[in-house]
Amino acid sequence: MLLLGAAGAGLVLLATRQGWAHVQTTEPRPLPDNIVAVTGQTLVPVTGALALAALAGLAAVLATRRTLRRVAGVVLAGFGVGIAVAVSTGISAAAVRAAAAASTGAPVGSGVTGSDIGSTTGGGQGQAAGTGVSGFPSHVVFAAFPWRGVAFVGALAIIAAGVLVTWRALELPVMSSRYDAPAPASAASVPASASAASVSASASMASAPGPAVPAGDRGNRRPDSAAIWESLSRGEDPTGSA
Repeated sequence: MLLLGAAGAGLVLLATRQGWAHVQTTEPRPLPDNIVAVTGQTLVPVTGALALAALAGLAAVLATRRTLRRVAGVVLAGFGVGIAVAVSTGISAAAVRAAAAASTGAPVGSGVTGSDIGSTTGGGQGQAAGTGVSGFPSHVVFAAFPWRGVAFVGALAIIAAGVLVTWRALELPVMSSRYDAPAPASAASVPASASAASVSASASMASAPGPAVPAGDRGNRRPDSAAIWESLSRGEDPTGSA
C-alpha cells in the first residue's frame, strides 16, 4: 500500500515537471521563432504541493495506528482526489501565455486577446492563435505526450492507497509495537497451578530438615534460615523432601 502511494506521488511529481505546453512566437526574419515551454508545475502548481503532502501522509500512516491510521488514510485519499480534480480542469491558451510571460519576465497578460479566453485543445495537441509575449503573432501548442494523463494515473494510485489504508487500518502491522512495554499481568490472570506450586515450595522450604546436629548441641541449633544457607553452600537442595 505504501509503495502504491509512493509510486503515485512520484508519477505526479514527474509529470508536473514536464512541459505541458509551449508558446511559439513568430519573430520577424531573419530571427528564429521563439519557443517558451511551460511546465505542469507552472500551470497547475497545486498538484506538486498535493503530491508532497501525499508523501507526508504515507509517513503519517507509518507513525499511527488504528483510528488515527484510518484518519491518515482518508486524508491521503483526499490528496489524491485534489490532484485528480486539478489536472482534469481545462487549461486555456490564455493561462499558458500568462505562465510563459511570467517565466520570461514579460508583463503578465501582455498580448492576450479576448478570443483566447477559454480556448482549449482536445486530443493531445492543438493551437490557438494570438499575440505572443513579445508582441508578435504566436500560437499555443500543447504537448503531444499526455503528461496530464500520467498525473491523473498517479492521483488514482494515491486514492487507491488511501482507500486501502482506511479499509485495512485495524489489520495492518504497527511498526513500533514490538518496542512497547508488555501489559502487566493481573493477579486474577495467574494460573491456579502456579499459585499452588508456589505454596508447596514455601511449605517445603519451611519443613525441610537442616544438617545433622549432634544430640548434645541440639539446644544450640541455628535458626532454620542459617541451616538453609549452609545446605546451599554444600550443594544440597533445602527444598527436597526428607
